[in-house]
Amino acid sequence: MKISVLLPTRNRLTLLRYAVESVLRQDYDDWEVIISDNHSEEDIAGYVAGLNDPRVLYSRTGTSIPVTENWNLALKRSSGDYIVMLGDDDCLTKGYFRTVSCLAQEYRFPDFLYHKALVYAYPGVVPGFPDGYLRENACAPFFNRPDGPFLLDPRTARSLVAGSMNFRVLFDFNMQYSLISRRFMETLKGHGDFFQSPYPDYYASNVMFLKGKKVLVYPKPLVIIGVSPKSFGYYFSNLQEEKGVAFLGNTEQLSSDPHLSDVILPGTAMNTSWLIAMELLRRNYDRECAEHDLRVNYLRYRFLQILTVYYGHYRSGTHTREQVALLRKSMKLWERILIGWPLALGASIGPSIGKIAPSPGAFFWKHFTPYPNAGVRSYVGKYENILDVFERVNPLA
Repeated sequence: MKISVLLPTRNRLTLLRYAVESVLRQDYDDWEVIISDNHSEEDIAGYVAGLNDPRVLYSRTGTSIPVTENWNLALKRSSGDYIVMLGDDDCLTKGYFRTVSCLAQEYRFPDFLYHKALVYAYPGVVPGFPDGYLRENACAPFFNRPDGPFLLDPRTARSLVAGSMNFRVLFDFNMQYSLISRRFMETLKGHGDFFQSPYPDYYASNVMFLKGKKVLVYPKPLVIIGVSPKSFGYYFSNLQEEKGVAFLGNTEQLSSDPHLSDVILPGTAMNTSWLIAMELLRRNYDRECAEHDLRVNYLRYRFLQILTVYYGHYRSGTHTREQVALLRKSMKLWERILIGWPLALGASIGPSIGKIAPSPGAFFWKHFTPYPNAGVRSYVGKYENILDVFERVNPLA
């Protein structure tokens, strides 16, 4: 069984070396690495040539392109029976290929395998963690089952997609959590590229759970997701969303859909990218969505945008007065009355009553945040880099 590792990259050669090294150090030989260089200024071609390994394939775009386009280029250049997508600051764990190959054969080649992951934050990247951290990450409720690998019930899979379209995270969307069958991908070709929207993993992962007939769940971490300097995770953790959007290169897609012009509100690009991904899923798979009553909750999206801006302005300082004014111009009258006014009023009297009651913004955020408070296992120790994690931590042992 041949496995393709997709590695889109741009100007992060030091990190890319670690990712490739985690492949080279595997105890399995039938693989390929597809490095899709998004017009880097570093000599990535020279690094690949120095490896002198025909299984590591390299190509470079003629100009800088959006992340979604680069992901699709990497996929089109691959030839494996199964595909895994890594960021250039990620790594596989020890025994990855051997483990997934055995699982695929034992369960008669599922559409995709979904597993846990480790998240490694480099020192000084995430506020409050000067030494970085290493955690096991998995928010999907089906991981609470005490047994080993199992096939996911299709109804459960569709309920996860329903949660996503309702702007609730019921599973991790990142592509690193999945090993995907090429045969399964081929069945989706009639609906356009496999990766779509400003957040290609939000779209693709939900399509997989919607259309997958045979989904294998493996409740152990098989990849290490890096949160490194100059990464989207870094910008997100440090409240620098504009830089994060520019990093992905998908800015134009955030305002290019005329069908959503009456829905989109100013606020966070993350919610709007999420909205676009779910809207594309609904349009591309309208028959399946109608059959299972899956709908994009536009009202909840707008509520989250309003809450983000008001809470960000009055509580965390991430949004300016001008941004609040811009949002108010786009809000409907009933939204200003039922949501905007209570949030503003709560902010004005919050300091005087904060000791006896939470502000409306804090109450709304606690009860309506789309992100679950998932329990995670933390690993004790300091790690120099993600390859150090690869060598010292083996979650399969």
